Amino acid sequence: MRQEDPVANHADTPDATAPHDASAMRRAIALASRGLGSTSPNPVVGCVITDRAGTVVGEGWHQRAGGPHAEVHALRAAGEAARGGTAYVTLEPCNHTGRTGPCAQALVAAGISRVVYAVADPNPQASGGAATLRAAGVTAEGGLLEAEAEAGNTAWLTSVRLGRPHVTWKYAATLDGRSAAADGSSRWITSPESRADVHRLRAESDAVLVGGGTLRADDPHLAVRGIEGATQPLRIALDTHAGLLPTARILDDAAPTLLVVGEDADTRHLPDAELLRLPLHDGRIGVHDLLARLHYRGVRSLLLEGGPALAGAFLEGAAVDRIIGYIAPALLGAGPAALADAGVTNISQALRLDITEAVRMGPDLRITAVPATATTAPKEH
Repeated sequence: MRQEDPVANHADTPDATAPHDASAMRRAIALASRGLGSTSPNPVVGCVITDRAGTVVGEGWHQRAGGPHAEVHALRAAGEAARGGTAYVTLEPCNHTGRTGPCAQALVAAGISRVVYAVADPNPQASGGAATLRAAGVTAEGGLLEAEAEAGNTAWLTSVRLGRPHVTWKYAATLDGRSAAADGSSRWITSPESRADVHRLRAESDAVLVGGGTLRADDPHLAVRGIEGATQPLRIALDTHAGLLPTARILDDAAPTLLVVGEDADTRHLPDAELLRLPLHDGRIGVHDLLARLHYRGVRSLLLEGGPALAGAFLEGAAVDRIIGYIAPALLGAGPAALADAGVTNISQALRLDITEAVRMGPDLRITAVPATATTAPKEH
């Protein structure tokens, strides 16, 4: 990873940051979020440009992979008013030519005199934008609202740093932790408000994953509904022995579908399905084998909607980055738990979490948490 120039962060402490700098960067972070679910394998990025007097004259965000970057959209909106102004960008301007040109050079050409960015680019192929700006006489400062910008771009940053997609495990359960009743019925544990929020999560994700148990029990559809203009995620069915029926709803044309099976699975009854064959480890597909292949395919954010066994395998493999639980104010007393075996046999091995948010969803409670700092290496499963 490139070492950050120490002069880049001098002006980024709270004492040295002007209030209008923070306000402009927060706006850029909000703009970046509009690209969630439609920019992979690229990051989400927002940009705000102010003129010499500090007035906002241009805004933009990265809208889709292969399209103009956030800085280009903002520069087009600002026009000549950008000359001598400041650009606030959530990610260090890129320094390479891919499907689009380098944003660092575009900022220089537009006459921008100062660039403030939140997060240094960890991608060695694109980093170095700040150095290019400084070499051209542009003031470049990094680190403003870094934590907030990282949170909004966590999927892409995880993929660059770890070489795998960022994984969110979503589940719904009653207050006593049951994901279904004793007879297996589970519709509907949570409220319409919670179910609508799940569609938002799908729309912000590159892919949605379920396992064979969920496929057989619920015949899920997994496509996004109720969100206009949403990019449909890749629907992934992890079905080791290809027991999926050709009539399964996940195989319709509402969204792309990938069926992940064992190397020797008989798939002759699924002639039109896109297949990914992976080796089995103790009869199961390895979590990290799957994640590596999805990363190679361009998946940067994965929403895990499978049942308790699939969630347990990902947690045991230390491959869950965020947990979102929709907790309904109901009690069942019996039935399957939301989480099955995750490799924990003693209370000292409990997977400790840090709660980052707790909000009401109609009558339900949505809790968002992230794993506390890991102290052991991940186990393959």
